[in-house]
Amino acid sequence: MHRTSGILLHPTSLPGPFGIGDLGPAAHRFVDYLADAGQGLWQVLPLGPTGYRDSPYQCTSAFAGNPLLISPDLLLAAGWLDPADLEHPPFAAGPVDFGLVNAWKCDLLERACQGFLARADQGQRDAFDRFQAEHQDWLPDYALYAALKTAHRTRPWTDWPEPLARRDPAALHAWAAEYAIQVERQRLIQFFFFGQWTALHDAARARGIRLVGDMPIFVAHDSAEVWAHRDWFRLEPNGQPTVIAGVPPDYFSETGQRWGNPLYDWDALAADGYGFWVQRLRRLLQVTDLVRVDHFRGFAGFWEIPAHEETAVNGHWVTGPGQDLFDALRKALGSSLPLIAEDLGVITPDVEALRDGLELPGMAILQFAFDDPCEHFGHCAFLPHNHQRRLVVYTGSHDNNTIVGWWAEQDDDTRALVCRYLNTHGEHIHWAFIRAALSSVAALALFPMQDVLGFGAEATMNRPGTADGNWTWRMRDEDLHPDSAARLRDLSGLFGRSPHVPPS
Repeated sequence: MHRTSGILLHPTSLPGPFGIGDLGPAAHRFVDYLADAGQGLWQVLPLGPTGYRDSPYQCTSAFAGNPLLISPDLLLAAGWLDPADLEHPPFAAGPVDFGLVNAWKCDLLERACQGFLARADQGQRDAFDRFQAEHQDWLPDYALYAALKTAHRTRPWTDWPEPLARRDPAALHAWAAEYAIQVERQRLIQFFFFGQWTALHDAARARGIRLVGDMPIFVAHDSAEVWAHRDWFRLEPNGQPTVIAGVPPDYFSETGQRWGNPLYDWDALAADGYGFWVQRLRRLLQVTDLVRVDHFRGFAGFWEIPAHEETAVNGHWVTGPGQDLFDALRKALGSSLPLIAEDLGVITPDVEALRDGLELPGMAILQFAFDDPCEHFGHCAFLPHNHQRRLVVYTGSHDNNTIVGWWAEQDDDTRALVCRYLNTHGEHIHWAFIRAALSSVAALALFPMQDVLGFGAEATMNRPGTADGNWTWRMRDEDLHPDSAARLRDLSGLFGRSPHVPPS
C-alpha cells in the first residue's frame, strides 16, 4: 500500500443550492481541495439508492447509484434541463431534508429524462445503448423493481400484488409492457448517475486521488436483489425473512442490534461459485479504487436472529463462508484484492486469521483508544505506538461523535491522559488527533471532514441506535478553506504521506 492519507466525506454532505450534496461542481471542487491539501484518498459511504431511514447502509440495490446524488447543474450543462428548471430551488441552507429533496429531485429527473428523449443526438443515444448493454447483469431487474416501487407508492415489494411480488413471468411481462416508459426512465437515471460518477472518478485519478468505496456485507430486504433472487436468501414462502442479521448484546447495548437484513443462503451462493459476490465486487471496483468491507467479521461468523424476535438477544453465532468465498473472489478478480477489512467490535481469532491470511488491512479508531482507559492502556491496539503498517488508522468514523464533540464529553482524567499521550494542552484537539494519525506507521490514515474542520457533536453523521436525524450533515461553501488545506499538506508531507500520482 502506498503511504498516504485522505478524508472521509459522503457526497450528500457537500455544499450546494439543491438541498443535498451531489456529483457536480462542489464534488469537483472537493477533489481540488484534496489535491491542494496533499491528500491521496477520498472515502465515501455506500453510493446506492437509500431506503429505510435514508441510510446508505440500507440500499434498495447493491449495484445501482443513488438518484439523489445526480447533479442538476450537470444535467443542465448536458442539455437535458432548461435554465428555468433550476430557478428558485425550495431549499434552505443546512441539513438535508430527505423528504423535500426526494420529491423535488424526482420531478427534476423526470424532466431530464424527457429532455434526453426529446433532444439527444444519435451519438448520445448510442452511449445510452452501450451503457444498457454493459450493465445487463443487474440493470433490467433494478429498473423494473424501481418502476414497480414508484408505481406502488414506495411500498416494499412484499406488499405488491402477489403475482408481481413473486415475479410471475406473465404478470411481469404485461406490467413492463404497459409501463415501458417508466422502466426506461429508471435505466436512463442510472445512465445519468454513472456518467457523472465516472467523470468525477476520472478527475480524482488525474490528481492522484483514489476513491475508497464502501460495501455493506448484507443487503436490504426491500431491494432489487432480494426481490429478483429469493433463492440467495433465507426467506419464508411469503418473501419475509426467516432469520435476520445483527450483533449480540455488548457493552454498548444490553439488547444488541437488530439490523433486519435477511441472511444469505450461503450454500446456494456457493453452488454457483459465489457469482453474486463476484459480480458485486467487480462492479464496485470499476467505480472505486479501494473498497472498505463493512462488518468483515460476518464472513467468519455472523449473529443469526429469528425474524420474529424484537431484539438481538436470542440470536446465536453461525459460521460464515470464510476463505471459500475469498478464494472464489480472488480466482475471478485477481489474487490481490484492494480491500479494507472493517474489523471493529468483538473480533475473535478466526476473524483475525481470515483477515491476516488474505493480507488485508484492518482498522484502528484513535478515539476508541481513550474510551475505556485502564491499567492495560498502553497495550491498546488502537494506540499509534501499537500500529502496524498493514492498517488504516482513523481519527473517527461516520458512526462516531466528532473529535471535538467527543472531547467535550470527557472527564478530567481522560482529558489528562489524552493530553499526556498526544503531547498537547488540549487546544485544537482535532489537529492533535489528525497529527497522531498521520504520524502512525499505518500505511493509510483517514479522518472525517468534520474533524478537519473542528466541528462539534452537531456535525455527527450517524448515531447508531437512533432512528431520526442521521445522514443529514452538510458543509458550507466556505468550509473548503485554503488554510486547512495548507495545514494538512504540511503535516502529510512531514510524515511522508503523499498522493499516488499516476504516470503521465
